[in-house]
Amino acid sequence: MAQEVAEVQNGGAEKVSPVKFTAVKPQLLVEAPKAADAVQFYKSAFGAVEVGRTLHPKRKAEQELPHILSAQLELAGSIILVSDIAENSTPVKTEGGGCVLCLETEDVEAAVDKAVSAGGVAEGEITEDDGACCGGRVGKVKDPYGYVWLICSPAKKCTEEKA
Repeated sequence: MAQEVAEVQNGGAEKVSPVKFTAVKPQLLVEAPKAADAVQFYKSAFGAVEVGRTLHPKRKAEQELPHILSAQLELAGSIILVSDIAENSTPVKTEGGGCVLCLETEDVEAAVDKAVSAGGVAEGEITEDDGACCGGRVGKVKDPYGYVWLICSPAKKCTEEKA
């Protein structure tokens, strides 16, 4: 019975071929034409490395910069995408709402200082925290594009709770 419940909760109720995903790539949408600036910020603040860029093949005459459909950045062993979003596009501009990104480092203070010197804004003091993705020292930085970054020391190993 317990296994049946677990299968239902984990989407295993129906017998279908399993789908294996190879990556999750968060896409950060910024107001056009600020994606190029955002890419530069993530390089300066977090040491991201640009590994690819796709531009819109056409741009309007009034556009100074090409519209970035997707800039691929390698950050902490993962890929994130940064894209310009036009005013009339869907999804609607959200000013980074509903998304918090966590970066782990041994030197939280230096990472927060670097992000602030690149143009981010520190939110509050660096604290000790036992929650969320962290579990050690945590600093919070809001980038110029509205996204909040938690910069924390590596998570402590969790111990199993006894029922």
